Amino acid sequence: MKKGLFILPLLVIFMVVGCSMSTIGPSMTPLEIQTMQTRQYEESSVDIVFRSTVSVLQDLGYTITSADKNTGFITAESLAASGSALMKFITGRTEVSQTKATAFVEEIGELTKIRINFVATYKESSSYGQDDRTDVAVLDVKVYEIAFEKIENAMFIRKSTN
Repeated sequence: MKKGLFILPLLVIFMVVGCSMSTIGPSMTPLEIQTMQTRQYEESSVDIVFRSTVSVLQDLGYTITSADKNTGFITAESLAASGSALMKFITGRTEVSQTKATAFVEEIGELTKIRINFVATYKESSSYGQDDRTDVAVLDVKVYEIAFEKIENAMFIRKSTN
């Protein structure tokens, strides 16, 4: 009975600390996030932007899970990385991380607009059958700048070869 009274406060502390840790990170407004994830191009067709985006995602190590030029929607995911076998043996838990990406390419008047979104996914499962998954939006400006720079380079190459 005393053991149960000792464990309860520990569980409450872990829950409070866990909840407070999930809110740590940069605070961005939805408009700031959209601005970071979006680019517009005046002299590029939807075809060139779409093909360049697919190509760059593949170059970055993503597997394209779906791509439809008619809707302009692309989904992709990175290779999964799992935790060490030693940690699995010690803790009885398996951890797997992966990044997923979506892109939407559309024509608005004479502009072609693209929006990309990256999400980090963490999955954890135990030998007792319990599963847990956490999705975290990637809000690092540099990640999006690099992706758009690579897409713009691919667009340039496609335009110059036509």
